[in-house]
Amino acid sequence: WQIQGKGIFLFRKLKDITDWKKDGPRSEEQKDAAQVESYVAQRYIENPYLINGRKFDLRIYILVTSYVPLKAWLYRDGFARFSSTRFSLRTIDDKYMHLTNVAVQKTAPDYDPEKGCKWQMQQLRRYLTAKHGTEMIGTLFIEMDNIFVRSLQSVQKVIINDKHCFELYGYDILLDENLKP
Repeated sequence: WQIQGKGIFLFRKLKDITDWKKDGPRSEEQKDAAQVESYVAQRYIENPYLINGRKFDLRIYILVTSYVPLKAWLYRDGFARFSSTRFSLRTIDDKYMHLTNVAVQKTAPDYDPEKGCKWQMQQLRRYLTAKHGTEMIGTLFIEMDNIFVRSLQSVQKVIINDKHCFELYGYDILLDENLKP
């Protein structure tokens, strides 16, 4: 798991990953440990939906009280996390441009604690609705709900179901320029 933007690497070409692995740990013990380390690879969304030229993602919380049967609760007061730098694909080295985690953004040289880098979900929804209409944004939120349900269903059979426990998940949703979550 990556936490607060730590452990995220951006590469333009597959060869760059190979080079990065070669230039990694120096001692033989560290190299052996690196061979068994797990990574998650995903394609970078090159066309994110931007607001005022800035990339953002949504943090939404889901509480699961049971996997059999599946019972999940959506916390409607999620929020949008914005980058502090205008988005561009010209450079992939600017973490303030590409990562929206608040822990990362707070360290940006031009970070303003008065403004912050978050919008409440209601504020984002009002903005999107004013720009794209009620129907389109209603569909967007239904599509996000489908992501939550389907992801929980996909692990339903492998999660230990304890009626005395619950799970709380924080989902990060990125929208592309076509409002596809």
